[in-house]
Amino acid sequence: MRKAATILLALCMSLTAWAFEKPKAGPQYMPTEIEPIVAPFDVSGIHKPQFASATATVKMAKKGLSTKAIQTAIDKMSQKGGGTVIIPGGQWASGRIMLKSGVCLHLSDGAVLTFSGDIKDYQPAVLTRNEGYDVMSLGAMIYANGAENIGLTGKGHIVGPSTDCEMYQKNRNYLVVEQCMDITKPIAERICDGMEGRPVLLPMMLAPVNCKNILIEGITIDQGLFWNIVPQYCDNVIIRGVTVNSAGHGRTDGIDIESTTNSLIEYCSLDCGDDCYTIKSGRGEDGVKIGKPSINVVIRHSIALRGAGGLVLGSETAANMWNIYMHDCLMDGTQQAFRFKSRRPRGGGGHDVWIERVYAKNIVYNAFTVDMLGSKKWVGELASRFPARPINELTPEFKNFYIRDIAIDGCARFIDVRALPERPLTNVLIENADVRCKDFLRMQDAQGFVLHNATIRTSRPTATVDGCHSVMLIDVNFDGKPLTKSVKNATLYVNNED
Repeated sequence: MRKAATILLALCMSLTAWAFEKPKAGPQYMPTEIEPIVAPFDVSGIHKPQFASATATVKMAKKGLSTKAIQTAIDKMSQKGGGTVIIPGGQWASGRIMLKSGVCLHLSDGAVLTFSGDIKDYQPAVLTRNEGYDVMSLGAMIYANGAENIGLTGKGHIVGPSTDCEMYQKNRNYLVVEQCMDITKPIAERICDGMEGRPVLLPMMLAPVNCKNILIEGITIDQGLFWNIVPQYCDNVIIRGVTVNSAGHGRTDGIDIESTTNSLIEYCSLDCGDDCYTIKSGRGEDGVKIGKPSINVVIRHSIALRGAGGLVLGSETAANMWNIYMHDCLMDGTQQAFRFKSRRPRGGGGHDVWIERVYAKNIVYNAFTVDMLGSKKWVGELASRFPARPINELTPEFKNFYIRDIAIDGCARFIDVRALPERPLTNVLIENADVRCKDFLRMQDAQGFVLHNATIRTSRPTATVDGCHSVMLIDVNFDGKPLTKSVKNATLYVNNED
């Protein structure tokens, strides 16, 4: 009951008038300057990096790759103290580019930089993280390691290779990273570079590692082969006005904030083949040992289109993640709106998540999803709910979610929770919600879950609750239909009735 009291206190503190308006979101609304950031946590660590006034325009190769020309210009600019390297308008090709400290790479309006799909153009192998494990692989089309004050800006496009390229074809038989390498080996020996008969891991589009003060602004990313924008072990990241078009092109997450602190994402539009706005922090024993969480992430005025989830935590959760705030965003056609996922062997988890003023429509499956079991295909018997397992450092935990002022215009099920009997989902408040759904609620293993001030328009007003405590529906209207309840080993309060 203590957890229930905590969430009721939050409920009493938030009784404000609700006047929902569809947010203005996407690159077309982006102001020139970054507006003040207001969040339920300290955001003083987020600030826009500045670059020296020096500029240099790259003399691009009319035929073949311009990799050497671009890299030479970046290296020279960094050595001179920094500035902006400009890619002029035109159709260009390149292999892997490495950003260096003090340099902003600017893609002019009309510049289209298409990246090679040949493995040789991404050598030697570099340190990166793939699905939560540190590895030596191709890294990213645009990569950086240990740099400070770096940028990628402009109205140009960066384009990935087609799926018939060498690296994609060589990788296509590997479904998960463990199939490519022995995760018990030291990182330096986890080499997946596609050379000398070794397997290859697909490069991301943009993935700085161990970097500080990053600006990504205005660009469009087309046809990524794998995850698109993935800052790893970074601090102070600003991503604004970015468009990603990679739906139907593999497992193409839009933006993954991974073991990174102080991030602002605003006025973006992501059309992805996998999760859209995603927070991660490593996987299993590796991630727990490294111990670098993702903290202080603000996502605002942005759009999620096709993709597995709109706002996602996980499934790589080992070092934990907290202080996540999404507000004034739109979703249209994502498979799930708010998706929080982990597994028994993944560790960590997520907490202190705020979501406000989000309008979502055409959601294929669930609007609010928590899945901590996964499938037997990947984790075997650990995907079985029972028996409850002993709690250890690899037992994930999700708690403290506050969701207010949302409209869900069409989804298969509004709420779907599969947590763990040994580690229930804890302390969730959803209030001021207008929802149109086919099914209402299915929940197992949750404590202190409150839905307050909601209109639920559904053809099947059914709540199935199993192994839960202090689940409360307060001032919830089912559009004139009676609610059918299926309660097992649980307490469910509906509009002040037990």
